[in-house]
Amino acid sequence: MCSLSLLTTGKSVVILNNMKAAELLRRRAPYSDVSFAELVLWRLPTALAGSAHPYKYRLAYVVNGLCVLRYDNESGKGDHRHFRGKESRYNFESVDKLLASFQRDIVRIDREDSDA
Repeated sequence: MCSLSLLTTGKSVVILNNMKAAELLRRRAPYSDVSFAELVLWRLPTALAGSAHPYKYRLAYVVNGLCVLRYDNESGKGDHRHFRGKESRYNFESVDKLLASFQRDIVRIDREDSDA
C-alpha cells in the first residue's frame, strides 16, 4: 500500500516550463516565375527579448533572387520590417495582422514594379 505522503508535494513547489517551440507555419509560395514568399512562424514558450508576444517569425518576399521585403523579429531587436533595403519598426498586434501587412506590401511592391 502507498502512503499518501508519497503522493503529495512537500513544502516547496517548483513549476518548470519545458514546453518547446512549436512550428505553426513553414511555407514557400510562388508568386511568379521570378518571385516567391517564404513564411516561417513559431510559437515560443515565452516572448523573445524585445517582443511582447510569444512568436518568432520570418516572412520574406524574394524577386529575381533579391529579398525586397522581410518582416522578422530577432531577440533583443524586436519586431521590424525591411522594405527595399530600409529597416523600420513594426507594431505587432496579431499573427493575422502581420500576415495581412506582409501581403499588402507584396501587392505594393508588385504594383510599383509593374509601373516602372
